[in-house]
Amino acid sequence: MANALYIHIPFCIRKCIYCDFTSVPYNPALVKKYAEALCAELRLNRDFAGGLDTIYLGGGTPSVMPEDFFKELFSCIRDVFAVSSSAEITMEANPGTISKSKIETLFCIGVNRVSIGVQSLNDEELKTLGRMHDATDALHAVELISRAGIRNFSIDLMYGIPGQTPETWRETLKGTLDLGPPHISSYELTPEKNTRLFDLMKSGEIELPSEDLILAMYDNAIDSFSSAGYKQYEISNFARPGCLCAHNMNYWNRGEYIAVGTGAHSFLGGRRTKNTCDVESYVNLLQRGLSPIAEVTEISPDEELKEFIFLGLRKGEGIDLKHDKIAATGIEDAVEDLIKNGHLGISADRLRLTGKGVLISNSVIVAIFERLHL
Repeated sequence: MANALYIHIPFCIRKCIYCDFTSVPYNPALVKKYAEALCAELRLNRDFAGGLDTIYLGGGTPSVMPEDFFKELFSCIRDVFAVSSSAEITMEANPGTISKSKIETLFCIGVNRVSIGVQSLNDEELKTLGRMHDATDALHAVELISRAGIRNFSIDLMYGIPGQTPETWRETLKGTLDLGPPHISSYELTPEKNTRLFDLMKSGEIELPSEDLILAMYDNAIDSFSSAGYKQYEISNFARPGCLCAHNMNYWNRGEYIAVGTGAHSFLGGRRTKNTCDVESYVNLLQRGLSPIAEVTEISPDEELKEFIFLGLRKGEGIDLKHDKIAATGIEDAVEDLIKNGHLGISADRLRLTGKGVLISNSVIVAIFERLHL
């Protein structure tokens, strides 16, 4: 039984140049229909959930939706599922799409954590990314959220932006720490296929910072956050004590979860499902009482082991070598050279990426798969 619920809100005012998530332009005419479709899908999943410990609204830009949408949605959630009184309820928000009234409404209906897509506190970098807000909007958003009574908030940052320098990155890091967020996520800008960023790079119109500079920025972030009292509990995530994102920890621990909305991925009973990415198809299917699932993937034993290793090594706590999924694999012998060259370490029967290994984590994990013939 799942204890976590993800809800995808695909609407955006404008798509950022790097975004490859399922998103569509905001359409007021679709808001009511989409809310009804979400509620219909929630009811289809009634029997797959225990008491919900985490709820996460992602997108898209959930904060672009009107207050009545959230009232209807949360009324439905509580009608269909038992929600723990201590549940972590997170909503992603972009500065410039939230208001005092909206944040107060969200707080009243139970949202107790907000993840703010700041990305940078440099206005030129924000323009490069195609963001709708500037640094002043970001600061105002944090102020609104805090005044509404939501003390648990996270700030998303991005490094490796075209034109970004070590100096502008340090200024963003300092400005972020001055805001005192309980949680910070810091991601490398990655050009994904089917994004404008990818096309601009291929045409030579923009250029990303060098790999050495990107690694230096990542290292700078780790040092800055660590010095300020944050624990790096996952490759891209840092938190003050007691402020880890419980919803994401469930993902990284391979816990089951229900996901509703366009393009949403669920993990239940050893299989992963993906909904249709087309909003109109999603709405039409649910209006007819049909499931919006478009893809089903049964997880093989090898895929399960790969997920266990990949997700486990992303976490600061690493992999328990005594776990039944890993104990018989011979992984300690297989990674002996990766330990000798300083990319992996073992302590207290746990295998972890070292600081050096974190910087090239994807390459290290691929090397492990090769050694285990996965």
